[in-house]
Amino acid sequence: MSKDYPFCPDKTATLTIDGKSIELPVLVGTENEHAIDITSLRTETGYITFDPGYGNTGSCTSDITFVDGENGILRYRGYPIEELAAHGTFIETAYLLIFGELPTRAERQEFRGILDEQELLHEDLRHHFEGFPSNGHPMAILSAVINALGCYHPDLLEITNKDEFLRAAAKIISKVRTIAAWSYRKAQGLPFMYPDPKLSYCRNFLHMMHSIPHKHFEPTDAQVRALTLFFLLHADHEQNCSCSTVRMVQSTEANLFASVSAGICALWGRLHGGANAGVVHMLEKIRDGETSIPEYIEQVKRKEVRLMGFGHRIYKSFDPRAKILREAAHDMLNSTGYDDPLLDIALELAEVALNDEYFTERKLYPNVDFYSGIILRGLGIPVNMFPVMFAIGRMPGWIAHWNETNTDGVTKIHRPRQIYTGKKPRKYIPVDTRL
Repeated sequence: MSKDYPFCPDKTATLTIDGKSIELPVLVGTENEHAIDITSLRTETGYITFDPGYGNTGSCTSDITFVDGENGILRYRGYPIEELAAHGTFIETAYLLIFGELPTRAERQEFRGILDEQELLHEDLRHHFEGFPSNGHPMAILSAVINALGCYHPDLLEITNKDEFLRAAAKIISKVRTIAAWSYRKAQGLPFMYPDPKLSYCRNFLHMMHSIPHKHFEPTDAQVRALTLFFLLHADHEQNCSCSTVRMVQSTEANLFASVSAGICALWGRLHGGANAGVVHMLEKIRDGETSIPEYIEQVKRKEVRLMGFGHRIYKSFDPRAKILREAAHDMLNSTGYDDPLLDIALELAEVALNDEYFTERKLYPNVDFYSGIILRGLGIPVNMFPVMFAIGRMPGWIAHWNETNTDGVTKIHRPRQIYTGKKPRKYIPVDTRL
């Protein structure tokens, strides 16, 4: 079904180049966001726009997530993130993102039932893990095995209706926990723990991570709540690098498994899914006496180091997700009696920075990564698994964006332009005459 763009009938933009003026349509989003449609620019003028990093370029219209960085607002399908975090679950939020509405009680029960049915991996795929070295990075394993899932479900490589999409989405969301946990167990030389259908989504993941034969891991309610919030708050964040990667790969009509596998690879980078590991390393340096909070703050001001977990490409005020995770970290650590000095250091560091004009003038506030690493540490998750945890949480958003692109009826294969700055035409030089 073709998608109608929200053109504003009463407004256009005029662009004048070399004395020639053209009128460009203006689009207006639900939240009064304005954009100039330049799809005809090159055809009419021979010019293209130049926007490294695409920071001022809208690549699509989307109904899924709204972010207002200036005012610290994040909404999934219109619902404020604070309300979803206070009242919802990760599975309910995943359903909302993927299908557009919060599920009824019956729909929620049906979706959970499908997830339970899909949590096991094909036994042949289980042996796939034996081909990886014990020190293989879990993100590499996660991406490879997710992509390989398509080989075991060839009927879902071409999705033509809602039922097929539901089954494919459920398989990925359910099995990604098993794949992630087994990648960790492989690295630790531990036996694989099969999922337990009697457990909730997050409890099941922690069971597969930390249980051993004849002794099941029993997390506290606060630990399960903290992990639920971690997944929920990472479920989508508009057109970030990994989401845009999924949409770009889908634009070639690549299948869902291959597209989200590409998203995992994009997320792997230390400036994206690996950012919370940088926060932990920074706090550990302070804990271990390599530097102090005042010394580190001064190093940041001298641009010798970065204040990890502060500032955001989008948010120019407090990241709303950071506020929620800060409280969750407190509650989780209190429930276990685990005294993590990194939380105390993080709180003190945040207080110092938030009362320093250097940071407030630059609108540098704690982001979601500042507290998420502390939560993952408290759950016994090693640092190299941090981006894997991010990927589990982000999976519903990737799937939602893949489906939106797959069904909008207007998406063309993504093909950004460039400004060529290389050599002008030159003749081939035979090897014997090259100097």
